[in-house]
Amino acid sequence: MAKGTLVQKIIDAHYVSGEKIQGKPVAIRIDQTLTQDATGTMAYLELEAMGVDQVKTELSVSYVDHNMMQNGPENRNDHLYLQTVAADKGVIFSPPGNGICHQLHLERFGVPGKTLIGSDSHTPTGGGIGMMAIGAGGLDVALAMAGQPFRIPYPKVVGVKLTGKLSPWCAAKDVILKLLSIMTTKGNVGSIVEYFGDGVKTLTVPQRATITNMGAELGVTCSVFPSDEMTEKWLIQQNRAASYAPFAADDDAEYDRVIEISLDEIVPMAACPSSPDNIRTVAELRDMKVDQVLIGSCTNGGYRDLAMAASALKGRRISPDVTLAIAPGSRPVLEMLCRNGMLADLVAAGARILEVGCGPCIGQGQSPANDTVTCRTFNRNFAGRTGTKGDQSYLVSPETAVAVALTGKFTDPRELGIEYPDFTEPQEFWSDDELFQSPCKGTEIIRKPTIGEPPKNAPLPDELDGCVVIKVGDKITTDHIMPAGVHLKLRSNIPAYSKVVFECFTEAGKPSFAERASAIRDAGRHGVVVGRDSYGQGSSREHAAICPMYLGIKAVCALAIERIHRANLVNFGIVPLIFADPSDYDRISEGDTLKISGLRSQLAVGQNVNAELLSADGKSKGGIVFSHPLSQEDIDIILCGGRLNYRG
Repeated sequence: MAKGTLVQKIIDAHYVSGEKIQGKPVAIRIDQTLTQDATGTMAYLELEAMGVDQVKTELSVSYVDHNMMQNGPENRNDHLYLQTVAADKGVIFSPPGNGICHQLHLERFGVPGKTLIGSDSHTPTGGGIGMMAIGAGGLDVALAMAGQPFRIPYPKVVGVKLTGKLSPWCAAKDVILKLLSIMTTKGNVGSIVEYFGDGVKTLTVPQRATITNMGAELGVTCSVFPSDEMTEKWLIQQNRAASYAPFAADDDAEYDRVIEISLDEIVPMAACPSSPDNIRTVAELRDMKVDQVLIGSCTNGGYRDLAMAASALKGRRISPDVTLAIAPGSRPVLEMLCRNGMLADLVAAGARILEVGCGPCIGQGQSPANDTVTCRTFNRNFAGRTGTKGDQSYLVSPETAVAVALTGKFTDPRELGIEYPDFTEPQEFWSDDELFQSPCKGTEIIRKPTIGEPPKNAPLPDELDGCVVIKVGDKITTDHIMPAGVHLKLRSNIPAYSKVVFECFTEAGKPSFAERASAIRDAGRHGVVVGRDSYGQGSSREHAAICPMYLGIKAVCALAIERIHRANLVNFGIVPLIFADPSDYDRISEGDTLKISGLRSQLAVGQNVNAELLSADGKSKGGIVFSHPLSQEDIDIILCGGRLNYRG
């Protein structure tokens, strides 16, 4: 990694151990953690399983923002457990309705130069104020709360030089969509994006946070902006001036790669179905009919975005051909809109106001109709994520969303004939921290019947008799592996949640993945999953490793496995293997057997793993060689069956 970057400075200030050689694991001290309820329940169960009495971080916060619908008792059962375990373990608790973890943490707790890991892949939002904020699996967050360092590959730093200034109706969302069109969603594992250049100082903290939030879609570890006058101004507005510290890269900082983006040349853009890097300009989509528009989420649910929308819609009505819903990112934002009358302007324009939470972004409500287009200011548009199979989900800026809502079709907002809203940001944002609940040691932890225990794995066998349970293609997301939506309420019940692993690939009248994997496990054999490129991208949900582990999966073989998912596989004792020869992927079929003799001894740092491939009828199909990215500690963890068994 080149010297003088923000990234290097943060790592150096938090360095614990490891080789500062690009790609080698390095351990860093973690200052802050956050969890959310969909991943947090398991994280705190894991913390308890480790026997941790009190968290060791400077600050840990437990947010409830995902499972808000409470259809049945499961969600509220989780909330009560999270509330009471947080109190007992020394964690601040943010109750349902208070706000989305990323938006709220940025507003109330983020500090420039600090490290933060969270059990949600969009934790990098905190990079908007100069934090090294990283998404991770719940077990890694539990380990950080227990005082353990966090390991990342010593990164390659991609410098994104911003010049110029955004034109009216062009937005920060368009900047990150432009970068996604350049870097795409794959091939960026082990990299961190750092923004610099004169254009940076033209962007407010909320605009920067939009960019770092969707940096998760690049597949990078995180993204970082400097802390400067804009950061100070925003922290003053949040009544947190004491948290400010200037923080910048050296003038002569060098980057491993530099990408230049002129903000003057940015135009309204959209991510088309069904990947955040399938980018086209809004002009190219002109006149495409749209049925639904959603504005908000942790990507674009801050005051600036919603105030812009309210100002543009004031005195106007949305098209009768669309439905418009607003999802504020935090309670303070919603309360400000209530107090200044902007909420009334949105309602008068025809908008529906949703609860403060993640909601439709994770398929919890507001699913679109079949064969219709939905425009969302969210961060992901993976197939089926909306809750509608075969959905047509487009990601756009709030500015473009306003234009679409008014016209009922894709419209470049610069062509609306409306002057860009001239609204003045308040000198002081409304801030009310009274809903945050402080820890109270000795609180009785409430465990309702739906709260399970984190399952443990057996040590890795030396002889792998692996049946290929499923073979999938490129860009398999954690949504494909573990569906969200209506199934989210099962996340603290692993046996129940495991029944829907790879549900999207189940064919009518045929056994599900869970049924096939269970049968293989019960026969005393081992399950194997085969994928292609960018396997495990998307959400940090560790259930995409826990549930397959519960079903007997011992190895995942792919051309590439994304960072967070790979770490989760290791944490739960599943071996991540990479095809040394990509063409070997084509030789494997579902039902084939991968036999690996002496697997425990073959798993060594820098050493390949040799396997024999057999057809379903037992005929040899030759050998296959796998590489792996594992450190010695990763190997030790896998050998003993996962992190909960590890005592290193």
